[in-house]
Amino acid sequence: VLAALLGLGAVLAYGERRRRAAQATPAPQYPRYTRAEVAQHRTPNDRVWVTYGTEVFDVTDFVELHPGGPDKILLAAGGALEPFWALYAVHSQPHVLELLRDYKVGELSPEDVAKPTGDTEDPFAGDPPRHPALRVNSLKPFNAEPPPELLTQSFLTPNELFFTRNHLPVPSVEPGSYRLRVEGPGGRVLSLSLAELRQRFPKHEVTATLQCAGNRRSEMSRVRPVKGLAWDIGAISTARWGGARLRDVLLAAGLGDKTGEDGEWHVCFEGLDVDASGTPYGASIPLKRALNADAEVLLAYEMNGQELPRDHGFPVRVLVPGVVGARSVKWLRSVVVSPSESPSHWQQNDYKGFCPSVDWDSVDFSSAPAIQELPVQSAITEPRPGAAVPAGEVTVKGYAWSGGGREVVRV
Repeated sequence: VLAALLGLGAVLAYGERRRRAAQATPAPQYPRYTRAEVAQHRTPNDRVWVTYGTEVFDVTDFVELHPGGPDKILLAAGGALEPFWALYAVHSQPHVLELLRDYKVGELSPEDVAKPTGDTEDPFAGDPPRHPALRVNSLKPFNAEPPPELLTQSFLTPNELFFTRNHLPVPSVEPGSYRLRVEGPGGRVLSLSLAELRQRFPKHEVTATLQCAGNRRSEMSRVRPVKGLAWDIGAISTARWGGARLRDVLLAAGLGDKTGEDGEWHVCFEGLDVDASGTPYGASIPLKRALNADAEVLLAYEMNGQELPRDHGFPVRVLVPGVVGARSVKWLRSVVVSPSESPSHWQQNDYKGFCPSVDWDSVDFSSAPAIQELPVQSAITEPRPGAAVPAGEVTVKGYAWSGGGREVVRV
C-alpha cells in the first residue's frame, strides 16, 4: 500500500510539473561544472548534486521525497545516477526523467564528458569499471564492499554489488584462447578450453555465500588494532553459481574416488593474476572436499545467470561453498592434485588464525593451519549504528551465515 501511494504521489507530481513546464519560459543557459565540483556536493548541508548524462542536478529538496527512502538516493550523491538507476527498472519510466530535470542546475564541462584514457604504465590500468555504490577499501588492488543497506535488498547480491577482493591486477583473458590445465597424480594432464569445460561436463548450479576472512575487521579494530583492510560488514555476498563440478573434472583427469585415502592430499589452484615478478595468486583445499559430491565445489563460469564478471574471475573461477573466499581462486589457470598444500604466499603466510596473545612481532605462520571453514557470522544492516529511528515499530534487517554447510539455527 505504501509503495502504491508513493507511486501515485510520483505520478501526481509528474502531472503538476508537466503543467508548470508548459507555462515555463525558454530554457536558461546553465553553468558548467567539473565532476570534481559535483563530487563536493554529497550531503544536504553541502547540497546533494548528481549527474545524468551530461547534465548536473541539485536533488537536495527531493531527498526526503524519494520513494525508496533518502538513504538510497544519497548513495549516488556527488556522482552519476546511471549505475544506480540500472538496478531498478522503475527509473526507466519517462516521468522519472522529467521529474529529475526540474532539479537541473548545470552541465558537465566538456572535458569531463569523455571518459579519461588509461595509463598504460599502471598495471591496474586494465581493471574493469566498478559500480560507484561500492565502498572502496583499496583501489590498487581493488577491494570494495556494498553498502549494508543494499546488501540485504535481496537474497542474491547483484553482480555489480557483490563484494570484490582482489590481491593483484585483474587479468584480461581472451575466452577463445583460454586453456585450463588439470594435473593429477602421476603427471597425467588434462587441458580444457572454455567451450570444452561447458560441453564435456554437466552444468551444476549452487546458491552459495562467499565471505572474506577480514569481514567486520573495522569492528575488531575498535577493540584492538588489527592489520589489514578495514572491512565493514559487507565483505560477504551471495550468488547463484553455475559451472562444472570440480569432482567431475578431476575424475576425467584420471583421479580415482579413493585417491588420497592413505594421507592428506590437496587440490592446488593458480590464477592468471600475477604480481610484478610473474608470481600468480594461489590457494588450495583438501582433496577430500574436492571429491565430496555434497561439498558442491565448482569450476564456475556463471554468476547469477550471467557469465562471470571480470572482477569475479572471468572466464572461470573456483567456487568452494562454506569456505573462506580466499580459496575460491579467480581467473583459474591450473588445478593440480598434490600431497602438499599450495606453496603460495596466500596459503602459507596469510589467511591463518591465531589466539589474541599473538601479534605481528611474534607470529609464526608455520605454526597454524590455513583457514578453510569459517565460524558463524551475523550482522545488522539496517538501521545503521547511530541512525535516528522513528517512534513505534522499526524494521530491522541483517544476515546470518555459517561456514562448512552448517545451518543457522536461530538469530
